[in-house]
Amino acid sequence: MDQPITIYCKNTNSYHQVTPGISLMEIFHLLKVNMPFQVVAAKVNNKVQSLDFVVYKPKDIEFIDVSTPSGMRVYVRTLSMVMAKAVNDVYGNATLHIEHPLAKGYFGCISVNGKCVAVDLNVIKDRMKEIISQNLPVICEEKQTTEVIELFRQRGQMDKVVLLETLGFLYSRYFRIGDFVDYYSSVLLPTTGELTLFDLEKYEEGFLLRIPNRTNPLVLEEYVDQPAMFHVFKEFISWNNLMGMRNVGDFNLACKQNKSYTLINIAEALHEKKVANIADMIVHRKESAKFVLISGPSSSGKTTFSKRLSVQLLVAGIKPLVISLDNYFVTRDKTPRDENGELDYESIDALDVDLLNQHLTSLLQGEEIELPTYNFEDGKRYFKGEKMKLKSDNVLVMEGIHALNPALTPAIPDANKFKIYVSALTTISLDNHNWISTTDTRLIRRIVRDFRYRNYSARETIARWDSVRNGEDKWIFPFQENADVMFNSALIFELAVLKKYVEPLLAEVPQNCSEFTEAHRLAKFLRFFLPIRDREIPPTSLLREFVGGSSFRY
Repeated sequence: MDQPITIYCKNTNSYHQVTPGISLMEIFHLLKVNMPFQVVAAKVNNKVQSLDFVVYKPKDIEFIDVSTPSGMRVYVRTLSMVMAKAVNDVYGNATLHIEHPLAKGYFGCISVNGKCVAVDLNVIKDRMKEIISQNLPVICEEKQTTEVIELFRQRGQMDKVVLLETLGFLYSRYFRIGDFVDYYSSVLLPTTGELTLFDLEKYEEGFLLRIPNRTNPLVLEEYVDQPAMFHVFKEFISWNNLMGMRNVGDFNLACKQNKSYTLINIAEALHEKKVANIADMIVHRKESAKFVLISGPSSSGKTTFSKRLSVQLLVAGIKPLVISLDNYFVTRDKTPRDENGELDYESIDALDVDLLNQHLTSLLQGEEIELPTYNFEDGKRYFKGEKMKLKSDNVLVMEGIHALNPALTPAIPDANKFKIYVSALTTISLDNHNWISTTDTRLIRRIVRDFRYRNYSARETIARWDSVRNGEDKWIFPFQENADVMFNSALIFELAVLKKYVEPLLAEVPQNCSEFTEAHRLAKFLRFFLPIRDREIPPTSLLREFVGGSSFRY
């Protein structure tokens, strides 16, 4: 008889003896672990594993429910596979594309011969419900990659064929529900019956896959329409398709064919054209729109965008002046504190909104103001005689997380504002069913930048990320649709460039800390990209803000 092994369950904070070969789901029931919501997976030695994962050696185990970021990813991946099977069952000659997050769900479309077509979503939804009610096993299988490639080739799933052919993996895992197979980058639920909540609605020429609320998974996420963001995604995906770059496999293949530098030049030219177009829009409104307000989430490239926009404004005959909102912080004794008692500089109440509006009103009236300077060492504001006055050929540029929040500039009429939202909206996918999170792109950018310029480790950046994201949810995302224009700062080649910078940093995150889970996930994700050198990236590129070598001063 096998000797028992010792596991440590973080949920119960206790050690237990179990029989080798026991599954995580069996351990969950054996220990009677109490979870707030439905358990969907577990962290085993801080790596996310499926509930059918079998334990043979001593392990640390932490069960996770659908309300955690890792748990929600497991749930949504499984839901995506069920939808893919349903589409295959109902419309055998059609291709499902799940393209990007939108309206707190996921936008996608169904195509035939490369063109989106109208389908009966109710029929697909009903088939999904049947698959879920049958409680079918979701089986993970692993074979030599050559066999897996042939498996997908026989089924006409060429997006997966191209991806796997470019990676050089010896073995590859795939998932199966009955006779339907699909490819996913990480674990899924053990059975379809564990999917409890979803919806499918028509959106533009495609659909919106709605998912459980991230904090209360018993209800669906509240629908929040994002037409401006949808337009940006649609425009860039159309550009990707025109270039033949819908999925990462296409990009990797282009890199193998020595076409990466052409793609870099085209992507940079597209960025420059967009910046120039925005400058032209400001020129056309220069008589009224004297204040250019720029906002966006962390690591979206706002700073470099602002500098490139300033160059284009100068080309158009407008001289931009810059106000740093950091200089309008209230004194430290008046700075609000967050729920943990820490100084909350991300709150709009950390800014002296009254003084800022007095200055903006004076500038709009042609008066001269004296700019403040905030000293972060002593937490006090000083005036050092720096003056500013708006002339007819000037516009004022302000960049900050609150720039699009109406509460920041209540004294200024909307006609005098030109509002810009900047974010890295990644529009290339791993394959037709595996999208790339825009949040992941920003986090990877930030890990690289924090290490190079702030001497922060990847572990420290990852540890702060939840707090950063919470601030974005509160202070930035609710106001993004207020923008007059959105600028997509993502570059199709950037993850292939960032890979060589971030992989060594992720490898330094120790396995015995909670941040290892995210570091391990990101490292696995980056394996799908062939690395390319950055020598062809121009010094004005937005990516230079993160990897260095920029011709701009920061």
